[in-house]
Amino acid sequence: MKILIIEDETGLRESIEAYFTGGDSICETASDFTAALAKVSVYRYDCIILDLTLPHGNGLDIIRHLKNNQHNDGVLIVSAKNSLDDRLMGLDLGADDYLTKPFHLSELKSRVTAIVRRRSFNGNSLLKFNELSIDLGAKTVAVNGTFVKFTRKEYSLLLYFIANKGKVVSKNAIAEHLWGDSIDIADNFDFIYSHIKNIRKKLVEAGAHDYIQAAYGMGYKFTEA
Repeated sequence: MKILIIEDETGLRESIEAYFTGGDSICETASDFTAALAKVSVYRYDCIILDLTLPHGNGLDIIRHLKNNQHNDGVLIVSAKNSLDDRLMGLDLGADDYLTKPFHLSELKSRVTAIVRRRSFNGNSLLKFNELSIDLGAKTVAVNGTFVKFTRKEYSLLLYFIANKGKVVSKNAIAEHLWGDSIDIADNFDFIYSHIKNIRKKLVEAGAHDYIQAAYGMGYKFTEA
């Protein structure tokens, strides 16, 4: 993936860049409207991570520029919780999705991967990972051609792990991905252990490698072995 990160907060911009860099991702950055406009006027990106509040301009004008010039770059808006009107305007202008600050980097990567996947395969994609085959349209999972049945939450979590393969994903990030704001009322993360245990059991029994490994004290990682 070729990613452009348009964000004026230095710490956040550098954290996002570090998280995405490597593997199959190439990252470029812009810290203000002028630099961002210069880049999107010349280069194309699989996905643009766009903060709407920028020095010297408004991120919405970046989206307008892409639309007016018929550029098909994916756009994920990142914004503060109090900027609902701007987020909705961005979606109306053609942005693909939005994420409110603060957010987990693993969730951000999952959203970006989903945008790139949808645009790359026109909404009818087949995700292949070693012996695993996932039909994103039919929402089915097969191991070496044999279908394996997952619950909705298990399926969502498996995709989340694959989107972040090779990265440690915290339990809190997993909880927020599966439950959103509802996680605030949860007393513990026992449901995460249950979902992960079920996913691992179903995959291994179907003949797959045991990809999900615990990173003790940190979370879990979907290995690439």
